[in-house]
Amino acid sequence: MPEIPVTIATVPYDRTEALRSGEIVPEGLRLDYRPHFPAHEIFLAMAERNAYDASEMSLSLYLNRRARNDFPFVAIPVFPSRYFRHGAIFVHTKSGIRTPKDLEGRRIGIQEYRQTAAVWVRGMLRDDFGVDTASFRWVEGGINTPRGPHVSDVRPDRTLSIEHLPSGRTQSAALAAGEIDALISARTPDSLAASGEVVRLFPDYRTVEQAYFRRTGIFPIMHTFVIREDLYRAHPWMAQSLFDAFQAAKAEAMRRMRYTGAMMAMTPWLQADVEEMDRVFGGDAWPYGLEPNRAHLATFLRYLVEDGFLTETPPLDELFAPVGA
Repeated sequence: MPEIPVTIATVPYDRTEALRSGEIVPEGLRLDYRPHFPAHEIFLAMAERNAYDASEMSLSLYLNRRARNDFPFVAIPVFPSRYFRHGAIFVHTKSGIRTPKDLEGRRIGIQEYRQTAAVWVRGMLRDDFGVDTASFRWVEGGINTPRGPHVSDVRPDRTLSIEHLPSGRTQSAALAAGEIDALISARTPDSLAASGEVVRLFPDYRTVEQAYFRRTGIFPIMHTFVIREDLYRAHPWMAQSLFDAFQAAKAEAMRRMRYTGAMMAMTPWLQADVEEMDRVFGGDAWPYGLEPNRAHLATFLRYLVEDGFLTETPPLDELFAPVGA
């Protein structure tokens, strides 16, 4: 059977490098792999122009629109981006914000209300600190550069206090000037280093995030991987083929990272970090597949309901193509 040509796009992660290099080839497929950075440009190209046959995709955007039957893509349970987000909350030192509860009623900067990182942060603040996130007065805008093109926003079905930064302004500058009290941002604002008026809400965020993982078992998923639905319906076997290839590429990245003859990444204490990862996670910190991530995804869907994006939690198995681990 001839191979099917498939264009795919992801950020050029270590865990996808073997797909880019051609060392690992999905069975029955001929990949045209297009690494791209930053990730949101991949989402924009895919969501607005169907630019690829398959691509990395924002978890929030996918689940929101797929649950509404408004997205012509099917996800496979591959999660190339995960990130703890306690370190993503920044505050102005003169705002009087010292604890998570102090965020209530404040002007909070954000890139996009439905951004995956923001959904996780709001949910974590509610679950772990009893914060009334509905009291926040949101200000949307670009973090270190003025906001450019973005995927058409999905808004929750509730009244929100959302305004936008003036044209040409950035969240980083607004936080440093005290025009907003705090910022929830996947990207670190430049003013954290440039201004003595900007600090993290959780200075020792690594310790806080490890405690969060030990308590919840969640290493928050940021992105998934989607296939054009028409292509998937025509060739349903390709979901398993791509899943297996991503698994193999991740295993190869882990093998290289564990090589102690030379550093595979520019992290001076890489091996110490690998050993710490093993102690904290007790196995694979980046599991693919629906079952190992069912609790993570169920929590995120609950957050989407609590935020007002969804009226009820859709069945997870209907949101992802069936694949065997």
